[in-house]
Amino acid sequence: MTNSAFEGLLRAAGYGNAHAAFARQLNHAGRNEGAWRYDAASVYWWLRGRRPAEHVQAAMAETLARKLGRSVAARELGFGAVDSIGMCSYPASVDGAIDTAEQIWTRLAKHLNQHASGAFDSGKALEAALGWRYDLPDEAVSRNGRQQVTSTDVQSLYALADHFTDLDRRHGSGSPRTRAVMADFLVRQVAPMLRGTYTDAVGRDLMRAAATLSGQLAFMSYNAGEHAMAQHHVTLGLRLAKAADDRLYGAHLLANLATQAVFLGHAREAARLVEAAIDGAGRAPAAVLTRLYATAATAYGQSGERRACQLALTRAERALDRTGTDPGPRWVNYFSPAHLAGAALRCLGDLHLYTQALRHSSEALTLGNQNTRTRALHTALIAITHARAGDTNAACNWGWKLTQQAADIQSARVQQRVRQLTTTLSPQRASPPVNEVLHALAVMPAAM
Repeated sequence: MTNSAFEGLLRAAGYGNAHAAFARQLNHAGRNEGAWRYDAASVYWWLRGRRPAEHVQAAMAETLARKLGRSVAARELGFGAVDSIGMCSYPASVDGAIDTAEQIWTRLAKHLNQHASGAFDSGKALEAALGWRYDLPDEAVSRNGRQQVTSTDVQSLYALADHFTDLDRRHGSGSPRTRAVMADFLVRQVAPMLRGTYTDAVGRDLMRAAATLSGQLAFMSYNAGEHAMAQHHVTLGLRLAKAADDRLYGAHLLANLATQAVFLGHAREAARLVEAAIDGAGRAPAAVLTRLYATAATAYGQSGERRACQLALTRAERALDRTGTDPGPRWVNYFSPAHLAGAALRCLGDLHLYTQALRHSSEALTLGNQNTRTRALHTALIAITHARAGDTNAACNWGWKLTQQAADIQSARVQQRVRQLTTTLSPQRASPPVNEVLHALAVMPAAM
């Protein structure tokens, strides 16, 4: 089906038989957005129904307006209104994933609708899990564009991902500027690479690198409390991981989505998501299985499924014992015994098994110096568990430690744990030690 509105505007502006000329002018109009490489083929696909991103539509309207001598509204182009929640939909094709990537990276880079992009959609999350698990693999991802992409180019993207991962773990990456800078790099450098020229082998690796970057940006957005934006990016990452034919990283991203669902209280949906991740991962390395089963335990613990929770914990512990001989991909190296102990502390606490939960306290804090946010999260969890178990003195002691650890961390998740501790201790505020801790918690800097 032809987009007759767009076709009519092209004809009126003298571009009816000059699609390449229109594409050149469009690239010039969008020069501040990065190195655009649209051509006549791009115009052909837009006429056949492919939907360009919002900022591209704005440049189209500007280009046509100059030729027509009148203003042109983006809605006149015939592409329809943007549904920001629709960006959570799992792209059906690799081309659709590339278009979606450019759209949502640009939105974040420009701070567009950052706080108005909607809420986490558990239904869309489950649809993404089904698409990732059961859609047929992509036969080929090679592409012919104007920018040649090599293996060396792709390796530089992994180095960038490592940099932002380290920044996230040390400081929480709650600053909107940090995420906007990363998104700006993706728009200016990675999006043109995705539209470039590459072989199938290089393309698979490029998709994997782009999935890694999108997954990191998703986790940073989740940590900042931007849940719809996080879901957009993790869904995109899932599709890119599918194109890369990397089922392990896809399972990791799906487990991240489950972790976000647990944070937001969607326990049953979280369990379904991580079950799909475990199923899709297949005969995965022990390190990957440790992380997946730990996530499953937190989902089952929150939903009150004691037997399933304890079984998942047991499987995670058994897998952990095998990690020395079966380490898995580099990206899973972050998940340490301390992370598993933190998961056990949480899920057993959710099941009101406080004594069992607190047995994991010491190991939950055996973290590297770079894991400042995780240390604060685990410290808060220990304080909350003591408070729920009725040991107010211990809860206060751990609460004081939390005020020291979390002072410089920008994280909505840490702030949520602070609120949970405050709520749990508040009935005892008549006690001077409790009142002092509550006051100290209240004056801590809020998340950005």
